[in-house]
Amino acid sequence: MEGEMDSAGFTEFGKAMIDYVTKYLENIRDRRVLPTVEPGYLRPLLPDSAPLKPDRWEEVLEDVEKVIMPGITHWHSPRFHAYFPTANSYPSIVADILSGALAVIGFTWISSPACTELEVVMLDWLGKMLDLPPEFLSCSGGKGGGVIQGTASEATLVALLGAKARTLAQVKKEHPEWTDYEIISKLVGYTSAQSHSSVERAGLLGGVKLRHLEPDSESKLRGDTLERAMKEDREAGLIPFYVVATLGTTSSCAFDRVDEIGPVCIENNVWLHIDAAYAGSSFICPEFRYLMKGIEKADSFNFNPHKWMLVNFDCSTMWLKDPSWLVDAFNVDPLYLKHDQQNSAPDYRHWQIPLGRRFRALKLWFVMRLYGIENLQKFIRKHVALAHHFESLVRDDERFEITAEVVLGLVCFRLKGSNELNEKLLKRINANGVIHLVPSKINGVYFLRLAICSRFSEEEDINLSWNEIKMNADEALKEECKE
Repeated sequence: MEGEMDSAGFTEFGKAMIDYVTKYLENIRDRRVLPTVEPGYLRPLLPDSAPLKPDRWEEVLEDVEKVIMPGITHWHSPRFHAYFPTANSYPSIVADILSGALAVIGFTWISSPACTELEVVMLDWLGKMLDLPPEFLSCSGGKGGGVIQGTASEATLVALLGAKARTLAQVKKEHPEWTDYEIISKLVGYTSAQSHSSVERAGLLGGVKLRHLEPDSESKLRGDTLERAMKEDREAGLIPFYVVATLGTTSSCAFDRVDEIGPVCIENNVWLHIDAAYAGSSFICPEFRYLMKGIEKADSFNFNPHKWMLVNFDCSTMWLKDPSWLVDAFNVDPLYLKHDQQNSAPDYRHWQIPLGRRFRALKLWFVMRLYGIENLQKFIRKHVALAHHFESLVRDDERFEITAEVVLGLVCFRLKGSNELNEKLLKRINANGVIHLVPSKINGVYFLRLAICSRFSEEEDINLSWNEIKMNADEALKEECKE
């Protein structure tokens, strides 16, 4: 085909792109964290339609800098402190290249046996690194096992649908006269008011009621609160079926009391799902495993290596004690997807929402082998130390206060004063574009969140961020005095 890129062209283009990516990441501090573009900025920079004849790859690479980079928020900058980290590493990038080249779609074992087999083993490797109970691991010989989902949101929804299928089957045995609709209309799930919005969304997508329970003064959901809610609902004729407990909430990195919630779920025969999207990576360090106390009572557990374990998006790992409820709920088995080994190995299409899936286990394999457990632990510990360093800088300035316990890599803080003052402070900080923060609010109190996000972060980066915050605080306080 005329103009089609051949292997020589691919090699040349690939080497140039690797060089570009390396320079981008190694010099990321030179770029403004937040873009200054307005919505619609990109359209005038491109032709009205695709080219009739192929462009040269050199022109495409030049346009990456001209067209794409002006609209990029640089998530891997040491001055990006918003949300939570999104992971990035050279081994993971290389694994994604290989995954893209192989381009397998691993919906069944036979569609590419290595795609399934490596995922099974990597989820066991990772589960052992976290010291998960053996019931969650495939190598234990029981029913349990792990799967890679796209996001924690998918894992929450998948667990909810598994819990829904399990409860439907159980209630039908007790009340064969009830229709599916009657049972589903009575189902109710529970989570903390501080849990991620994706939990609420899972309830909407799953077509069930979901109650948001008030946590304690430290933003932790407690067992007695859950127990009272279930008792109320049972007395009202409802059927409790699902609970999501969060280890490391988005707003303040609080930890629900799984050790109290678990026994309540077992007593009431309710599925317990643990969402540890951000904090789960820290559990590879033994000193942070106290935060997952009670995990053995859960039915499913999820965290995102693509947040804080140097594995590029997307890679959200999920373990289940009994995946059969998912397999049964999602099992649509046309003839063209059947194969001779389907009862001897997992077909992961039954464990997830989409049919197809990328070869994401390669990223786990490359990262765990090329870093090793010790270096991954050092990386987590360094980020936690940097967060405590920032915490000490805040505490040394009497104008500021810390609003939540600093446990891992997130610091929640604010200027002493009104919510409006802190809103003005954040607006100033983000308008300058030197660093990027996002806010949150708990019990009506507005505060700023500083997350340690970049694998390039050093103490001098944290000092720079703090100086930027102080400078803008000076201006915000001056403005308030004038008013």
